[in-house]
Amino acid sequence: MSIGPAPVGANSGASLEPGLAAALWAANADLTQLALEHPFVRGLADGSLPRTTFAGYVQQDAFFLEAFARAYALALARCPDSRGLRDFFDLLAGALDELRLHASYAASWGVEVTEAVPAAATLAYTDFLLSTAALADIGETCAAMTPCMRLYAYLGVSLSSAGAATEHNPYADWVRTYAAPEFQSLAARLEALLDRYAVDHERARWVYRRAMSLEVAFFAAAWSQEAWRGDVR
Repeated sequence: MSIGPAPVGANSGASLEPGLAAALWAANADLTQLALEHPFVRGLADGSLPRTTFAGYVQQDAFFLEAFARAYALALARCPDSRGLRDFFDLLAGALDELRLHASYAASWGVEVTEAVPAAATLAYTDFLLSTAALADIGETCAAMTPCMRLYAYLGVSLSSAGAATEHNPYADWVRTYAAPEFQSLAARLEALLDRYAVDHERARWVYRRAMSLEVAFFAAAWSQEAWRGDVR
């Protein structure tokens, strides 16, 4: 299966509207490509990813998503206007839906997500998200959270376009989840919040790139099965 960069546009997961979100996405194309070409993602695409590796990833990602949902809740509480309140409420609901999906994955793969202890890469990411949401302004919080949503939307569409959503692939449901229009819409909604609340300055750019780097590190940890070497019971 050949996986290459998806064309820029709605189907690639890239924002169509010019603005800070689009500029930051373009500025981090190197990290996006690293994620797309990572052996973990390629294993999801062609179905060759070992079962135990995916199980460890699901367990760690469930822990991460709980922190991600809490970051949305902090953003909702600090949002300065009613329009943003509705947006963050819907995004929080989307994160909780994703957690329910992980519970379904876990049940089918025999993984107990409630017993997860965060691996180093997971904890680095969740600590970064929660400290940013608690201490930084709403714009920087959006900059910290957008890379996760946009990258997964991009990977979902890229892998689906390369044929990874077919029934022969044991990870087809994962691909379909992030390629789905509903998830694409949530990612675009968070990007719109980033454009609305963030100011284009060095700090926002650093926060966005830091989050994208932590995404790549998360895949790397999952691939190396770090979570199975004593960090998870």
